[in-house]
Amino acid sequence: MEDKRTCRHKLSKKVLLVCAAFCFFLSLVMAAFGAVNYFRGMMGQYQAYMKGILQYALTEIDGDDLENCIFTGRKSEDYYRTQEIIDRIKGIYDIEYIYIVKPLNTNERDNMLDVMVGSTEYDWELYQDTLEVFGKLTGDVYSSRVAALYLEKMQGDDKEISYFIDKTSFGYDYTGLVPILNSTGEKVAVLAVDISINEIQRNLTRYVETAAAGMILLTGVFLAGMYQWLKNRILVPISKIQTAAEEFVEASRREDDPELLRFEDLQIRSDDEMQVLAESLAAMAEDIKSFMKDLVKETREKERISTELGLAAKIQADILPCIFPAFPEEPTFDIFATMNPAKEVGGDFYDFFMVDERHLAIVVADVSGKGVPAALFMVIGKTLIKDHTQPGRDLGEVFTKVNDLLCESNREGLFITAFEGVLDLVTGELCFVNAGHEIPFICRKNGVFGPYKVRPGFVLAGMEGMRYQCGFLQLEEGDKIFQYTDGVTEAANKEKKLYGMLRLEKILVQNSRAGAAELLAVIKEDIDAFVGDEEQFDDITMLCLEFREKMKEDRSE
Repeated sequence: MEDKRTCRHKLSKKVLLVCAAFCFFLSLVMAAFGAVNYFRGMMGQYQAYMKGILQYALTEIDGDDLENCIFTGRKSEDYYRTQEIIDRIKGIYDIEYIYIVKPLNTNERDNMLDVMVGSTEYDWELYQDTLEVFGKLTGDVYSSRVAALYLEKMQGDDKEISYFIDKTSFGYDYTGLVPILNSTGEKVAVLAVDISINEIQRNLTRYVETAAAGMILLTGVFLAGMYQWLKNRILVPISKIQTAAEEFVEASRREDDPELLRFEDLQIRSDDEMQVLAESLAAMAEDIKSFMKDLVKETREKERISTELGLAAKIQADILPCIFPAFPEEPTFDIFATMNPAKEVGGDFYDFFMVDERHLAIVVADVSGKGVPAALFMVIGKTLIKDHTQPGRDLGEVFTKVNDLLCESNREGLFITAFEGVLDLVTGELCFVNAGHEIPFICRKNGVFGPYKVRPGFVLAGMEGMRYQCGFLQLEEGDKIFQYTDGVTEAANKEKKLYGMLRLEKILVQNSRAGAAELLAVIKEDIDAFVGDEEQFDDITMLCLEFREKMKEDRSE
C-alpha cells in the first residue's frame, strides 16, 4: 500500500508539473508574441521614416553631375549643393549616418569608395580630419556580407529601396539602400541611411525581464491554488475509487463471485464527474464477469483469423516477384518493384517476366476494393494477363481477351485498372496498353522525369466486349520508366491533402539519376513523411525499369 500511496502523490506532482509547464509555455508564447509585434511595429516605423528621408534626398541629387564628379575626381557646384542638403538632413532627422558610396567589390578591405557623407557642426568638431571623404576608399571596414548587399544594389536590376540590419562596434544599425540613377537610368552610386536600433534591443530586454518576473509570480500563485483544488476534488476521490477497485480485483481472484462495487461504500457525493465515475464502476463490475467469458471466445476467433490472414499475406507476397536483383546476369536493364498493402492483403499487384529471349514484360495493376476479395481477384487477373502475354501477340488483344474472361465470373462487380508494357531489348521499342490506369513517368537519358500521356482505355472486368489498343514508345539507352498505382498520388495526410502528381513529379525529378531500387525507396520515404501518423488508406505499388543498354541482336537469336 505504501507504493500505491506514492503513486497517488506522483499523480499530483505530474499534474502540477504539467500545469507549470503550460503556464511557462503560455507566458513564453505571449512574451515572444509581444516582443515580435513590438519589434515589427518599430521596424515598420523606422522603415517608413527611412524611406521618406531617402526619397527626399534622391529628389535633390543630380545623378549626371555626381557621375561626372566620381569619374573626374573633382567637385562641382551641384556636388557642394548636394553636400549641404545631406548635411541639413543629418542635422534635422534623427539618424546616425547619411552617405553616398560606390561599392567596388566584396573584399574585406578597399571594397567601398566614399563619395559624400552628411555631417553636422558637432561632427566636424569631432571628426574634422576624417570627414573629407570624396574620392577616398572608406576607412570603415565593410564585411564581405555587407559589401555584397551594396554591390548587388549597384549592379543588380533592383532600383527600389532595400533594408538590412547589421551589427557594428556601437551596436545594431538599420540601414536603407537605394541606387542613384543618371538621366539614362544607369546606376551611379548608392545612397544609404543608418539608424541605430539599440533602443529597441534595450526595450526588448526590459520587456523579457518583466515578463519573466510576472510569469514566476503568477505561476506560483496558480500552482498553490491548483494543488488544493486537485487534492479536494480529484486526488481524494480517486484514492477511494482505487481502494474499492483493488478490493474488487482481489475478490475476483477467489473462486466465489466477486463483491460488486457499491456507490454507498465509496461515499463520493461530489455531484460531478467523480460521482458519475464511481457509479459507472459499480455498474461495470457487474458486467465484467460475462464480458470476460465472451472475450476469451472472441480472442481465440480473432487469433485464428489473424493467423489465416498472415498466411494469406505471405502467399500473396510470394506470388509477386520478390527476389532482387531479378535478373542479376542481365546487363541490358535493371528493374525493381514494391507493393505495400493497406490491409493484411491487398488488391494491387505488379509483375515482370521475359516473354521470350529479347522481350521483357512489365505489369502494374490495381483491383477495386481492398482486403481478401480484392486479393483473390488480383490473383485471377495477374494469372490471366501473364498467361495471355505471348511472343508476337498484340497487347490490345491480350487485354481484350483478359477483359472478357474476367467479366464471365465477376459477380461481385470488381474491376481492375492495369498497365502492361513489353520492351524489345534489342530495339528499345516499348509496346504498351493501358486499361484506365495512371499514366507513367518517363526519364530520358541525362534528363528529368516527366509524365507521359497515354490513352487511358476502359478498366478490365468493367464491361464485356471492350476492345483495347496498344501504343508504342521508343526508349533509348539510359531511359527509365516509372509506373505506380493511385495509392501513391492519393496518399493523404491528417489535413486530408493528397500527395498528388506534382509532388510525385518533384521527387522524381530530384532523384532522376538514382537507380531503380534507390528511387522507389526515396519515394516511399517521402510518402511516409507526407502522410505522417495517418493510417495508410490504399495499397501502394511502384515499379521502375531502367533500360541500360540495347541487347545485341545475335545474342537474342
